[in-house]
Amino acid sequence: MYLTAVAFLCALILGLFLTLAQLSHWRLLHGIARCYISFMRGVPMLVVLFIVYFGFGANALPAAIISFTVVSSAFVSEVFRSAFMGIDPGQYEAAYSLGLSYPKVIRYIILPQALRIGLPALGNILLDMFKSTSLAAMITVSEMFMQAKIVAGANQDYMTIYITIAILYWLCCVVLTAGQNWLERRLDYDHHAKQATN
Repeated sequence: MYLTAVAFLCALILGLFLTLAQLSHWRLLHGIARCYISFMRGVPMLVVLFIVYFGFGANALPAAIISFTVVSSAFVSEVFRSAFMGIDPGQYEAAYSLGLSYPKVIRYIILPQALRIGLPALGNILLDMFKSTSLAAMITVSEMFMQAKIVAGANQDYMTIYITIAILYWLCCVVLTAGQNWLERRLDYDHHAKQATN
């Protein structure tokens, strides 16, 4: 859970910057962002884990956090990009006419709407990331799946342990999905309340 939480938060931040780079009028910045996203979406997570852990000699947990961050940020960026493009361009013009700077327009007007639009897709990325953390066992991170392997080996009862770990992963995903659904309803309620007030 720690690995998932930290990596997902970092992926959200990096993904937002990648989105802004993609939407930038600077062609070089746009091109670099598109190449990065294309590469990270096309390379298996396990390969990235091995490159960071064995290639750069990083410690196991930081290597896992970095790997999950850089790969997931590419998918997060695509979610943000589609959400940003789904917002009426007139809102940018209205905000600029009020004298707001670009960072304030993004922070106070565009990003809250983009988060609400992209929340279902971001929830899917979070669930995929949580399930993929089992790959971190391949670089000796002592996460849930690796602990299950140790217990299974000690007791010579692989079937029972692996079924148990599958149920644990599923229950965690159920909790995460319930949290996502609650957040969607809450944001939807706040959005409709603001519209009614206006």
